[in-house]
Amino acid sequence: MPGGYYVALSGMRTRLDQLDRLSTDIANAGTAGYKTERSSNAEADRPQFGAMLQTAIDVTTGERRLNTTAGAMAPTGRSLDAAIDGNGFFVVQNAAGATRYTRNGHFVANTDGVLTTEEGAVVQGDSGPITVGTGQVSISEDGTVRTGAKVAGKLQVVTFDNPGLLVREGASLLRADNLPSSPATKVTIRSGALEQSNVSVVERIAELTDVSRTFEALQKSLTLQMNDLDGRAIDILGRR
Repeated sequence: MPGGYYVALSGMRTRLDQLDRLSTDIANAGTAGYKTERSSNAEADRPQFGAMLQTAIDVTTGERRLNTTAGAMAPTGRSLDAAIDGNGFFVVQNAAGATRYTRNGHFVANTDGVLTTEEGAVVQGDSGPITVGTGQVSISEDGTVRTGAKVAGKLQVVTFDNPGLLVREGASLLRADNLPSSPATKVTIRSGALEQSNVSVVERIAELTDVSRTFEALQKSLTLQMNDLDGRAIDILGRR
């Protein structure tokens, strides 16, 4: 198979990956705390092809990095909503007991009065899960959670030296994959507010258009090689 086939096919495969990423971003443009990703393309050599096909250099999806740029703060007036002003992440524990991180501070109290995310992940305080009970809850700027005048706990907020390496898991949960964390000290908790997604829909639609057009161009190139060039070569050689 000519090397040009591999170039076009790998380019189309990479564009499909980009379309998946863009569709996920657009679908979560309204998800609180959602972070988009930056991706790149990388060269993938095929040295086993030998000298005749050294032009067959594949393109593959390169490293992805989380874009941790803060989203806009939107007031909700809801006492259990909290947003982080600064570089940090809330710490939660999923149903499997694994530690995860999030910027989505849309919290609820479960039937036991324990503070959780909408998906049921238990919000962690400095001393473990926070039980708020059924009274009026308030959250102060340092993350202290109170039920009435009683302190229920303090939200655990951590930071990372390189948060771009965090891996998205679902819409707003992130996993660290052995990245060391440390307590966040230069943050302020904004009660009654949520951080919005940092997705720019206008930019994503423009990028979506560009990726779609590139995919179509590669598809036409592949069709040209298969139907026109190869077909013509077979026709000419068949007459000899």
